[in-house]
Amino acid sequence: MENLPVSTTVAILGFILGAVFGATAQRTNFCTMGSISDMVLMENKNRFRAWLLTIAIAVLGSQVLFIFGKVDLTKSIYLTTNLGWAGAIIGGILFGFGMVLAGGCGSKTLVRLGAGNLKSLVVALFLGVFAYMTLRGLVGIARLELEGVANIELKSATLQSQGIPDIISSLTGLALPGVRWAVMALFVLGLLWFCFKDQEFRQSPRDISAGLIIGSLVPIGWYITGVIGHDDFEPTRLASLTFVAPVGEGIQYLMTFTGSTINFGIATVGGVITGAFVMAKSRGEFRLESFVDVPDMVRHMFGGAIMGIGGVMALGCTIGQGITGMSTLAIGSLIAFVSIIGGGILGMKYFEEGSLIGAIKALCGDRQL
Repeated sequence: MENLPVSTTVAILGFILGAVFGATAQRTNFCTMGSISDMVLMENKNRFRAWLLTIAIAVLGSQVLFIFGKVDLTKSIYLTTNLGWAGAIIGGILFGFGMVLAGGCGSKTLVRLGAGNLKSLVVALFLGVFAYMTLRGLVGIARLELEGVANIELKSATLQSQGIPDIISSLTGLALPGVRWAVMALFVLGLLWFCFKDQEFRQSPRDISAGLIIGSLVPIGWYITGVIGHDDFEPTRLASLTFVAPVGEGIQYLMTFTGSTINFGIATVGGVITGAFVMAKSRGEFRLESFVDVPDMVRHMFGGAIMGIGGVMALGCTIGQGITGMSTLAIGSLIAFVSIIGGGILGMKYFEEGSLIGAIKALCGDRQL
């Protein structure tokens, strides 16, 4: 790839990275929405622990790259000094609720699409269109208004980023390098302890391999865009795995191919679909699946739409914020992560109770309200 433009090299590597993600998720049934469903409905935390293991590996690899100066994570969208707490909460809840209606988050939608699920094609289209509308279209007006009113500029508090180590260092006066090592160790060791203390999880090679492989892809993504993609004249935007805005950009790319340039995010989307397709075909799991009835179609369309809106407001999805954002140790990513889980649980209760009011009552523990 020595003679290729940097942008082309980054796109090819992004496609490969996405293909590994898609094949792994298809083979191991890695699904963040499914992990919440298993935990809430069946009291089984194996897939949720796989998600947390993914975060632990992503944090470890990404922070090591940052600490040793290989990648400057402060250039990512997650560590800006502009803390969008309201967008993280509202967007996270919308995304979590939407992924339940749609039967899976953004990444799972792409994986299922690769395996022949036509419902996921509709979800992906609605997710991508509404994500782009929220980025640069009609819904974006309301998003910008919310950001203008609610966002907190951390520079006024002499903070250089919204990273948890930076905040702790500023509040305590402790040296930032030592704080970063301590926070990283606390996150990683705490998550590893929670995952592997459970015997059932320890005996599940499928879930362990999903966590290890997918978690490792995040720092690799940072390295691809931050090191391989470094170009003084045409630098690649620092990024790693995320699947909301890139789906919208991918749809636009397909419609305006002439004169458009494929980027890392668009390439990873294509890679996920391809990797899932190859894995599904090789294992005899590829099958076409469509909607059961009209309400089923409407539910998936609505779920995809609010996932697109929520994912952009929250600056990411279960992968984009829940893993990639968390790997930067950003406080905004932690807020979004918790909000996505909350939205997912609300969605589960919505299906149980048959109404949003009933779901809220159930969560409050008082059905007589």
